[in-house]
Amino acid sequence: MSLEVHEENTTPVEAGLLKCTAAEALGTFLLVFFGCGAVHVAVLFGDLHGLWQVGIVWGVSIMLAIYVVGGISGAHINPAVTIALATWQLFPVRRVAAYLAAQLAGAFLAAAVLYSIFHPFLAERERQKGVVRGQPGSEITAMCYCEFFPNPGPFASTGETYQAAEHQRWIDMVSESSAFLAEFLGTAILALVVVAVTDERNPFHPGRVAPVFIGLTVAALISVIAPITQACFNPARDYGPRLFAFLAGWNAIAIPGPRPSGTLTVYLLAPILGAICGAGLYCRCLGPRT
Repeated sequence: MSLEVHEENTTPVEAGLLKCTAAEALGTFLLVFFGCGAVHVAVLFGDLHGLWQVGIVWGVSIMLAIYVVGGISGAHINPAVTIALATWQLFPVRRVAAYLAAQLAGAFLAAAVLYSIFHPFLAERERQKGVVRGQPGSEITAMCYCEFFPNPGPFASTGETYQAAEHQRWIDMVSESSAFLAEFLGTAILALVVVAVTDERNPFHPGRVAPVFIGLTVAALISVIAPITQACFNPARDYGPRLFAFLAGWNAIAIPGPRPSGTLTVYLLAPILGAICGAGLYCRCLGPRT
């Protein structure tokens, strides 16, 4: 996400790189702590029933992160957004690597903090469902950190013992190409909205409430796309917690994942390409000309 996507607003870009990267790490930490925290609550306690309840927590977390760090770093808090802005000359290329590293670090740290809070409940959920962490079926707890397609939530939220055959039938319903399309389209819409609502040349830009519209966009997208892919739209949000989950015992379920090529194409390539296309659509076709 970004509160500065045009050269006229240069304050965040001119801030010191160390300060900006610290802000990006903090902003991404807030995003993942609240967002993945909501997933923990839904999976482990059966609260926050429905996609909208979880989605709006993600939306609020984005709003808060942007308001907290937007004036410092621009609050990209998403490698796909950073790369898209740099692609269309809206952000200095020389800062991209540092921003990406900070975003990944913030997401990893948030996952570690969440695990320190919820780990007894994760173990209890695995015991109730009859799954072994790191083995097939443990996606139902790993989904609190990393993402899978289709969303294994229906198998995590019931009180029944995990049924591998039913889960496989569920997995077969969503192809890698379908999941790629969902993530590509969702991130393209998100990037389009981000650039549009933060463009001061746009006569309908909402100014200081732009983060609210960005957060609501994410909540709406989650409500539609989360059943398919868990609605990532953000490589740091997936890969930071995914790396932590690997180290915390989910092993191959986290990395490379049950569908290894999909981990790369759906949760890394699709968001990046989608963001580039969404931002480019506004910059080259829809946005005001100067």
